Amino acid sequence: MNFLRYLKAAFLYHWNLLAFAGGMGFALLSGQPDVFVPLVVAGEVGYLALLGSHPRFQKSVDAGAAQAARQEGTADAEAALRRILAALPPEAARRYERLRERCRELRSIAAAIKGADAEFTSQLEESQVSGLDRLLWTFLRLLYTQHMLGRFFATTDEAQIKRSIQSLEADIGKLSGAADDLQQQKIRKALEDNLETSRSRLANLQKARDTNELIRLEIDRLENKIHSLSELAVSRREPDFVTSQVDQVAASIVQTERTMNELQFATGLAAEEAVPQLIERVSIPVKG
Repeated sequence: MNFLRYLKAAFLYHWNLLAFAGGMGFALLSGQPDVFVPLVVAGEVGYLALLGSHPRFQKSVDAGAAQAARQEGTADAEAALRRILAALPPEAARRYERLRERCRELRSIAAAIKGADAEFTSQLEESQVSGLDRLLWTFLRLLYTQHMLGRFFATTDEAQIKRSIQSLEADIGKLSGAADDLQQQKIRKALEDNLETSRSRLANLQKARDTNELIRLEIDRLENKIHSLSELAVSRREPDFVTSQVDQVAASIVQTERTMNELQFATGLAAEEAVPQLIERVSIPVKG
């Protein structure tokens, strides 16, 4: 399948399209198309096979595909960022903005203190900013998850769901008639489907409640970690050390990110791989 992708890329390469179109035009106008058309086609097939199997060309195609995927992922992340910031209550939005501004201030202090060390400053830009962006993004998603869980709890009536389950179970138990009674089968199927949906709603509610406290604790923990990591930019001169600390924190919240993904039924947040630019972006006014 990958080889077909390489062949397609080789064929669509603009210089090849020009050469192939020119060759076919010459062959058709030569007066002997039966001779020259097969030669042009054979040459094209040979070219595609040679270029499509070349390791450097394959790496170039893979790199282009990866870049396109990253750009698409970044666009999705930007859209999610705008949606989150628009939905967050003012208090949560201000909490995020204070943390982001703290990272910006400490980064500016670190750059001023070590401004004479151009190599360090470059490493600081490349390693710590991207790492802190990732952690800030997780922090913001946690705030949004907490907010949406609150709305979910406010609009979900557990008692009503349990009553519905009991009623459906009772209705199914009252069904009678022969197993081959088509009407009875339809009624049973409708009741069982409704019962399964109600049980799923109850399970989702319990899952949300079980993880709500974890989300709150993770928000506090990550906020403290980001403060600590941003302060390392001032106190430590080893960018690799700071980067390793960022990686450690990121690794420690992998399970929390999975938990957020499992709560998509309440939050609408999809799993995000791309991270929007946060520290460098202009502040967005907080509503309220």
